[in-house]
Amino acid sequence: MTTLRKKIIILSPYPFGSAPSQRFRYEQYLDYLESNGFIIELKPFLNQKAWDILYQRGKYLKKVMIMLQSFILRFFLIPKLRRYDYVFVHREMAHFGPPVFELIAAKIFGVKYIYDFDDAIWLPNYSDSNAKIHWIKCYWKVPFCIKWADKVTVGNDYLAAYAGKYNKNVMVIPTTIDTKNYHFKNSSVQNDKITIGWTGTITTMGYLDVLVPVIEKLEREFEFDFVVISNRAPAFQLKSLQFIEWNKDTEIADLSRLDIGLMPLIEDKWSSGKCGFKALQYMSLGIPCVASPVGVNVKIIQNGVNGILATTQEDYYLALKSLLQNGTLRAELGNQGKVTVNDYYSVEANKRNYLSLFN
Repeated sequence: MTTLRKKIIILSPYPFGSAPSQRFRYEQYLDYLESNGFIIELKPFLNQKAWDILYQRGKYLKKVMIMLQSFILRFFLIPKLRRYDYVFVHREMAHFGPPVFELIAAKIFGVKYIYDFDDAIWLPNYSDSNAKIHWIKCYWKVPFCIKWADKVTVGNDYLAAYAGKYNKNVMVIPTTIDTKNYHFKNSSVQNDKITIGWTGTITTMGYLDVLVPVIEKLEREFEFDFVVISNRAPAFQLKSLQFIEWNKDTEIADLSRLDIGLMPLIEDKWSSGKCGFKALQYMSLGIPCVASPVGVNVKIIQNGVNGILATTQEDYYLALKSLLQNGTLRAELGNQGKVTVNDYYSVEANKRNYLSLFN
């Protein structure tokens, strides 16, 4: 007797493999779910062409046309959701506008969906290229998306506390690292100089501004490279600065150049909702991390054991100075960071949690 394989449809804002939130929330579990008998169908709101245009400056008419086309396709998809055994929604069913599709799916068609998010997405956050039209995101819709969901999955306790105000069926699944197939060093990288580095997008690069005076002070005492890996070059100038344009194909090799990783943050509601992914990336590769004690960072990092927590510019200066001077300390913190990721924040450690959502 043949057992029918259960079907999962995943609704997301962005095309497959294009956005970190999707790549490290659920995309790296797809093979595991399929190996456990599920059939998975991906339905992003934006296709790759639309995604490429959306984050370019200007082209507002073309962006409007793309959005309307995506909206129409999503509209005709909603009645078909009842054909699937599970509906998984990452962040939102549509990239803009009020929660129309969530309302229709849940209240008219009786669709029970799993709602997943990994940032404080109820707060405005947008790139300069879309600053004039960011209001169409309708950030106020998030409580409704949570309320109408059958289950909610979030990346940390802060997000769980927020979701818990609107839905009692909330599960914390940390944003995780694939240490088996992706985040691992496959070669020993030898630098001419010790390398301090940061990785992230242009939207979060502002957090580095507070560290520019710290790097300038360290430049007067030590020889090192300061590497920034991003989708756009930083505006500030430093003698030690090296810019590497982010590339998915070379991401791990570029990160592997770092001897010390940075994750500065400002204490606010948005930062409190972040899932510490930058720190986890460094730690998975055995790179000691110096991070601000904001949000989940204080849970991930045990100060002086598997990384260093720094609040003020002086804290960052002293932490970086000690790491620049002490190779043994770098190795010890890096090794313990790697153990932390493997034990608690890896795909391997969390894959059964994902499987439990669909059983």
